[in-house]
Amino acid sequence: MAYTTIDDPTAFFQAKKYVGTGGSQAYTFDGNSDLQADFLWFKSTDLSQEHWLADSVRGTTKYLESNSTNAEATSASGLSSFDSNGFTFGSDIDRINGDGHNYVGWGWKAGTSFTNDASGTGIGTIDSAGSVNTDAGFSIISYTGNGSAGATVAHGLGAVPGIIFIKNRTNGAENWLVYTNKSGGTKAIVLDTTTAEITNSSVWNNTNASSTVFTLGVNDAVNQSSSPMIAYCFTDKQGYSKVGGKYVGNGNANGTFVYTGFKPAMVICKKSSASGTNWGIIDNKRANPFNEISAMLNPNSSGTEGANNDCDFLSNGFKWRTNDGNSNASATYIYMAFAENPFVTSTGVPATAR
Repeated sequence: MAYTTIDDPTAFFQAKKYVGTGGSQAYTFDGNSDLQADFLWFKSTDLSQEHWLADSVRGTTKYLESNSTNAEATSASGLSSFDSNGFTFGSDIDRINGDGHNYVGWGWKAGTSFTNDASGTGIGTIDSAGSVNTDAGFSIISYTGNGSAGATVAHGLGAVPGIIFIKNRTNGAENWLVYTNKSGGTKAIVLDTTTAEITNSSVWNNTNASSTVFTLGVNDAVNQSSSPMIAYCFTDKQGYSKVGGKYVGNGNANGTFVYTGFKPAMVICKKSSASGTNWGIIDNKRANPFNEISAMLNPNSSGTEGANNDCDFLSNGFKWRTNDGNSNASATYIYMAFAENPFVTSTGVPATAR
């Protein structure tokens, strides 16, 4: 029996650990050489520097920061290209390529051009464009807000999104807002703060996303009139991704196990039921080759890598080995995870733990 259609997850997502050179430099991903990432997310692990988020839809010179409300900025000397199997930097920028400093880059592949003329197709009420990968359940969607309650935007996934990250590109006063399918259209969570999940009808207009569109309220963070927006949309793919899911921590050092159906390459989590804790990212590259993994970065913080969130990456999920509030307090968390290997491939080959 086939458990997945994605036998090699590294064709769609990889983490890359690297050391900056302070000059023009190309880096290649370590796994599948066909991964030409369309969404790249960088963070220094040993410098207090902002996160750097770039995508092929907005172009190489444009970047956003997950840890701030700052508007989109332009750098002609930062990321210079999305390569066929990696990425190239232009010069010495401490955020992404400081000489001798340590970094990680996470890359997702979209790759197929997407456009939707809402009036022509009858799908949505706002035109959208971008890049989509229906096999991997990922799309990058650009649109311009109209300020109208109930506006809808086509996302191109052909399935209900599990999680959507949206940023107003020009308004530096607006937070990143996040939709999760498990919480639905009445709630949102903020990427750049430690706040808990909020109830706010102005964000998603109290409407769940569908297999074709997501719905917007009048909130300027997601639908300011005449403002350009960017949305990163993900849906579950068996054996490859679990996105927008929830788990309940047990507050115990012998922590909660979360079933994913694959051996993770990356996990992002956030306590949603209470404020005061960070988002967290762990991955399979910034760690020892064996369990436990403890190196965590925080998408809402410019801080350096911490080592107090021990976790095992298993063949079919992940298990916390900590009671730290960022990952396993007695509370509810949202999470997303991407695979290193499926639990069982389409030909019946099982995965193993680290």
